[in-house]
Order: sequence, then C-alpha cells, then structure tokens
Amino acid sequence: MQYGFVLDQRRCIGCHACTVACKSENEVPVGDFRTWVKYTEVGAFPAVRRHFAVLRCNQCTAAPCVTICPVTALHKRTDGIVDLDKDVCIGCKACMQACPYDALYLNEDTGGAEKCHFCAHRVEQGLKPACEVVCPETAIISGDLHDPASPVSRILASVPGAAVRRPEQGTGPNVFYLGAHPVNLEPGTAQEPDMYLWSDRRLPKPPLRDADAARLQRADARVVLDVDHKVHWGWRVSAYLVTKGIAAGAALWAPFVAFMPSAAGAARDYAPEILALVFLAVTNVLLVTDLKRPKQFLSILLRPNTRSWLVKGAWVLTAFGVVTTAIVGCRAVGLDGIADGLRWTNLIGGSLAAAYTAFLFAQCEGRDLWQHTRVLLPHLLVQALCVGGLALLPFAPDAKLAAVVAAMAVLHHALGLLEHLGHHTTHNGKMAAALLPVVPAWRGTKLSAFHAGMATTTASSLLAMLLVLGGVAHPVPLALCALLSWGGLFLYEQAYVRAGQLPPLS
Repeated sequence: MQYGFVLDQRRCIGCHACTVACKSENEVPVGDFRTWVKYTEVGAFPAVRRHFAVLRCNQCTAAPCVTICPVTALHKRTDGIVDLDKDVCIGCKACMQACPYDALYLNEDTGGAEKCHFCAHRVEQGLKPACEVVCPETAIISGDLHDPASPVSRILASVPGAAVRRPEQGTGPNVFYLGAHPVNLEPGTAQEPDMYLWSDRRLPKPPLRDADAARLQRADARVVLDVDHKVHWGWRVSAYLVTKGIAAGAALWAPFVAFMPSAAGAARDYAPEILALVFLAVTNVLLVTDLKRPKQFLSILLRPNTRSWLVKGAWVLTAFGVVTTAIVGCRAVGLDGIADGLRWTNLIGGSLAAAYTAFLFAQCEGRDLWQHTRVLLPHLLVQALCVGGLALLPFAPDAKLAAVVAAMAVLHHALGLLEHLGHHTTHNGKMAAALLPVVPAWRGTKLSAFHAGMATTTASSLLAMLLVLGGVAHPVPLALCALLSWGGLFLYEQAYVRAGQLPPLS
C-alpha cells in the first residue's frame, strides 16, 4: 500500500485554499507551510503566462529523511505515509538537509521538525486530507497508488505525461503532477528576483554572477511567489568541521612525533592527545548546542537509527575519544609501550573522525554539492592533516612536519577549487558550486569567504613552513600561524556549508 497524490495543475487556479486548510487543520505556525503554491511567470511581454505548482512532501518510497534521522523520529508507515513523532525529534535539522523537496520545517516554538503527514489522523478515520476536501477545482486527488482501482491510479493510467519532482535523487516520490510547466518542477531554473508579487522576499539569497545566471537560469522565467526556506545549518556546523579536523589531525600526526628531533618531553608524549581531546570536546559542545532540543541529545545513543551517519558519527567520535583518553592514561602510569602502540591504532580512529562527515553529507539528498563524495572524502583528510599539523608545530617545530603541512594546505586549496570548478552532474550541484565564491566572509562585506578562507589557510601554512625552515621556531609566531589557518578554514567551511543550502529546492 502506498498513499500518494495526483496534483492536476491543468485545473489549479492558485487560490491557496489548500494552504489555508492545511495550516488550519494541522496548526501550522505563521511563516511555515506544509503545502504551498508556487507562481512562475514564463515568457516576455505581452506573451506572458503564469503557471502554478502545489508543493509538498512527496511521501517518498525511499525517504532520505527517514534514513538520516538519528533518533527514528521519522518513519515510513505501512500505508506508505512518512510520519514524524514530534516528541522524539531532537531538532538536529538533518532531515531538512536530506529532503530534496524542502518539505520539512522547524517549529521554532517547540524546537522540533514538522511536515505534511497526509493528514494521517483523517485518513485513519476514512476521511480525505484537508487540502483535497477544500480544493474548489478538484485539482488534488489522493489515494492508494498500489490499488489500480483507486482514483489516483485511474487518472495516472488515463492521462499520459505525469511528472514528478527531482527524479534524479532516486527517492521514489509519490506525488505526481499533470500539466505542470517543467520550470515549476525544476527549482533553480527560473530567475528569483528579490521582490515577489506583493512583497519583498523574506530571505533573499546572494545573486549568481551574471555568467553563471546566464548558464543556469532561463531568461524568460521568473518565480513571482514562493515560500522562503531558511538556511538551517550555520556557523556551528562550519566550526565543527574545523575543530573535528584539528582533533583528528593531531591524532593522525601523533605516532610520528617520536621521530621528530625537535619534540621532547611532554610535547612529544602528551601534546597530540591533549590537543585532540580539547578540540574533540569543543566539537561535541558545538554539535549539542546546535540541536534545537539539546537536552535530548542522548537519544542519539539511546534510540539510534543505525542507518544514519549522525549516529555512526557519534559512535566514531566516542570510540576516538576513548582510545585517545586511554593513550593519555597509559602514558600517565608509565605504560609508554602500550601508549605508543595505541597511537598507531588511533590512526584508524583519527581517519574515521576526519572523514565520516563525507558519508553524512552524502545522505543529504537535498544538497547536491555535499554529495561530491569522491572529492569531499579526501578533502576532509587533507584538511585534518593541515590544521592538526599546524596545531602541533608550536610544540614540535619539525621541518618535515612544516613542509607536509604546507603541502596539505596547497592541496586543500586545489581541492576547494575543484569543488567550485569541477564537474557536477545535477543543476542543484552546479548552482551550489557557482554560489561558493558568492558567500560573503561576514555580513555586510563583499569579501568572498571561499577565496579569502583558502588564501588565508594557504598563506599561513606557507609562512609557518618558512619560519621553521628559517630557524624561527618560537611557539608564539607558529601558534599565530595555526590560528590564522583555522580561521581561514572556518571561512572556507562557511562558504561550503552555506552554498550547499542556497539553491532552491521548491
């Protein structure tokens, strides 16, 4: 059994009755929507036509929001409806990154995610969803897509040309459109001016550069009414990528510190693990405080969805922290041989801690830039070796370490440019890549976070290498180089995290 909708855009008049009925039936907060109507105008004056599209959750067969939810708050019912337990949700916002249709929103009053659940409370009583009942043109038809005698199955069989949104994501959407203009179903292909029909946009996005706009958007199509959706992952996620990289990188360099003549005493025996534990603690604080319901963070461990890389990542960070702590403990009680052996073992933990985010981002089906895993996976390892090595340089000003760190910074720069200029298969990915250099370093500036961040990291790493090779091994200038590098990587991550969320999904 699989409940689904047919939305007959040949009949839709754009009256928003479905939106109002949905908000009333489900107590949807002001400013949020479970179903909404998008207006797109196509053509040039005087031959302009307005096209409508009713947008909502697609009750996907392979719902990515269900896969990524770390606490099984989202689940696929036996009748095919994707439902959400609002009391279980911890407000991690991962489902909003996973959904290719912008169908989930965050209820700021409760801190939990919400979405269209096909009016399950009505369907269970033999009633139709509220949006279908109120539609004056019978443009909304619901039913069991697996039942050939149901209204939705009959209309799909009798009317050719039904289309779905973003089929390339492989989610198996169960909302079908009849007579919808392609530009309405392909987000990002129409221009998005800062002003809608009756108001300014609430959340205007940075504009594409002219050349990218000409390449990616139609000159004769404009979105004139839509729902603005927020960028849900912000500076904490960007900072988490930096602090996790420092912790993992310090552990990756730890076994090699014993071979560095400049490292001695506590710097050799404890510095890598202390750095790893400090920045791992900061990483955990960032992750917990980014939750809208931080008091429920233990649910990730107590009721885990083992398919989610949020859960697997928590396991990785926990194991990494345990092994790193064990190294410090063994060293403290004089078991140096065991501690040295565990350092080599911890290469696995450090590598996983650095790289698991690539698999988490791969589960974000709505963010195609982040799914460039073949680039992102090695990039995360390179970043960790760079910033983790810089963290160690003030304690172990080794020439070989400084040279490798500088090489990693240059490679990071090259991989960043590959994210921007490399091949992306989807329109969403191409648009996000084009937006990378457009994200500002901070509000109110035209300085590119992407270019400024990479330049800062590269320059500070090269400066650190020159200081070490020149015999200026004082920890203060080397520590300043490390701080500059971390700041540069943070700016780069700001651009990467934000640009992935900027292309429209509706």
